[in-house]
Amino acid sequence: MARPAHLEDDDVRIDKLIVGPFENNVFVVRCKHTGDAVLLDAANEHELLLDVCRETGVRRVLTTHGHWDHIQAVTAVRDAGIDVGISEGDAEMLPAYDFVIPDDEVYEVGDLRLRAVHTPGHTKGSTSFLLEGKPVVFTGDTLFPGGPGNTSTPGASFEQILGSIDRRLFTLPAEHLVLPGHGLDTTVGEERPHLQEWADRGW
Repeated sequence: MARPAHLEDDDVRIDKLIVGPFENNVFVVRCKHTGDAVLLDAANEHELLLDVCRETGVRRVLTTHGHWDHIQAVTAVRDAGIDVGISEGDAEMLPAYDFVIPDDEVYEVGDLRLRAVHTPGHTKGSTSFLLEGKPVVFTGDTLFPGGPGNTSTPGASFEQILGSIDRRLFTLPAEHLVLPGHGLDTTVGEERPHLQEWADRGW
């Protein structure tokens, strides 16, 4: 790809595309040894995403959650022969899908391994993806710089999202980069000290 990588080392290249009216982050995770790649969230601007999928050899989409701004390109990518996965808790929010993503399931992307970490609260089936062996976790709309994702929508739970962050994400080492579904990156170490503050403020 001609654009500069968002993150890159000898093993992995991660590209970040910002799409749609809500400036969703879409990530392409690519194994540099084999060329295999996966897309995280077919969010919007399907023509751009299809071009990127063709460029990078993406054959599979892993969906962080079923909110409409994260799934606008699902039909287009499926029509192009790319398989789309979603957790069972959010499956009914998609127009269609190809496979269900269980908690703790590992998806091989060439030599890379992405582990599904169910982090409910923003939605019933919200899922983060941990890049094993690398200090990187993709958190969708569960964790952002400065706090948890929105829990004012139907089916969301503030107590549940705090528990997911505390037990599933803040157990990672401090240096782990947090790549959220919107906005800028942060780290586990930057956000972890503020958990009680978020609990006290209630959002």
